Amino acid sequence: MKGNEKRLRVNGMIRVPRVRVIDPEGKQLGVLDTHEALRTAMEKYNLDLIEISPTADPPVCKIMDFGKFKYQLKKKEQEAKKNQSVIIVKEIKLRPSTDQHDFDFKLKHIERFLEEGNKVKVTIRFFGRELVHSDLGKVMLNRIAEAVTKKAQIEQYPKLEGRTMIMVLGPQKQKE
Repeated sequence: MKGNEKRLRVNGMIRVPRVRVIDPEGKQLGVLDTHEALRTAMEKYNLDLIEISPTADPPVCKIMDFGKFKYQLKKKEQEAKKNQSVIIVKEIKLRPSTDQHDFDFKLKHIERFLEEGNKVKVTIRFFGRELVHSDLGKVMLNRIAEAVTKKAQIEQYPKLEGRTMIMVLGPQKQKE
């Protein structure tokens, strides 16, 4: 909202010589001299002249109450914010030598994160000479992908980056 307020020009702040004017009911009054449009807004309607579209040629101004206009902008912003969904990327770290019980435990976490609608980044870190057996990491990531096929889709297939193998899973798209 703060960014929009600085760019909004009202009444005397409108510096262009001619503007296209819309009255409070939404009817076009045509292209008027800025001073004439301001006088019309003040005397005839007792309202403000607000520059709605400064990039148009000539700029479009509407006669309305500035307080009400700011309130409507704020409501639109809140409505847009309400409809946004935030996707968080959760990370699960494993080792190529992770035991079955720990693997199952981590798998339950992955499933829970996916059910909550979050993405999951599964990371396998190789230490020392484990890097020689990077195929074990790939097998483990494929096991995870296979186990969550109904709940997830693979967004990034297993890929080795340095000493780390990464796979990204996203929640399954809902069929509507």
